[in-house]
Amino acid sequence: MTDIRPAERLGLVSEYYFSRKLKEVARLNAEGRDIISLAIGSPDMPPSEKTIDKLCEVARRPDAHGYQPTMGTPELRQAMADFYKRWYGVTLDPATEIQPLIGSKEGILHVTLAFVNPGDKVLVPNPGYPTYTSLSRILGAEVVNYNLREDNGWQPDFDELESIDLTNVKLMWTNYPNMPTGGNARKETYERLVDFARRHGIVVVNDNPYSFILNDNPMSLLQTEGAKDCCIEFNSMSKSHNMPGWRVGMCASNTTFINWILKVKSNIDSGTFRGIQLAAAEAYANDEEWHRQANIETYSRRRKYAESIMQTLGCTFDNKQVGMFLWGKIPEKYNNAEQLTERVLHESRVFITPGFIFGSNGERYIRISLCAKEEKLQEALKRIKTSEW
Repeated sequence: MTDIRPAERLGLVSEYYFSRKLKEVARLNAEGRDIISLAIGSPDMPPSEKTIDKLCEVARRPDAHGYQPTMGTPELRQAMADFYKRWYGVTLDPATEIQPLIGSKEGILHVTLAFVNPGDKVLVPNPGYPTYTSLSRILGAEVVNYNLREDNGWQPDFDELESIDLTNVKLMWTNYPNMPTGGNARKETYERLVDFARRHGIVVVNDNPYSFILNDNPMSLLQTEGAKDCCIEFNSMSKSHNMPGWRVGMCASNTTFINWILKVKSNIDSGTFRGIQLAAAEAYANDEEWHRQANIETYSRRRKYAESIMQTLGCTFDNKQVGMFLWGKIPEKYNNAEQLTERVLHESRVFITPGFIFGSNGERYIRISLCAKEEKLQEALKRIKTSEW
């Protein structure tokens, strides 16, 4: 057995930062340290009541527990199409232009398998969601980073993109509203992305789970003329509908792209439980008042505490950023963000995220999650204020 070795691809990635760090936090909690976690973006509020009621109703049906179609139930696909029409003004054919996903992370895998051969290149934002990089490497793609910077509103630098060797680039990952920076979606950015995709034969994939969080103007890349021909958009119920553990997401694009993605997906999973699909369809019909209370008012109250924490730590931030995190630049006296976050963890017993995990352009930033009750945020602020920063 000593001769058994893992696949070489495991040497291309490391254990996910939060998977590793949460083990340390668990150990500290076991020692009685009572760590407050402001690190992970896992909504702590429930879905709408009617969503839960529908799940329970369907789960009681004796005929609801069999395998489900990989392409999703007609009810869920129609609800997704209605959601895009209602909120973004985008018309999608529910039968051919939508593919339900078991969360967006699964979608990253399926899209990469459908479009990228080993050795092909993938454009990945820096800073950006680490899974864009890790899954690309696991699947044998070459990651080419493109820069997002604060002085450009965390938007792509298109002049810089044009200077990159784009030979064999198949995909470009984008994420607006942006995580981790909170940079909002812009109509001009979307228009330039579609133009860039068309001229270079690159498929742009926009990951769009945050457009409802602290944002009065939700936008979609697919609102842009011609986007459906050369782009794919992910959307997720994890953030906007308080359903992270349900693992319900979607991708939308043209019929050909959706068929390619379904061809991959149908060989990997056997569909999502019917109760989850029908309950998700119910959730997509949540009214504007539900979204206003859950996605605007609650996070607005929490954001004030996060801003006070940033200010106490001497960090600067853009108060126009959106999403369920607050992204701030650390003071010059620290060598890097982890130097600050480790001190906050061990002195103040508060776990916040160092920006380096999102790429080199995040090395001097920290991220605070708003997925904690106000009393927890208030206690975290109190703890942090007891130290000199």
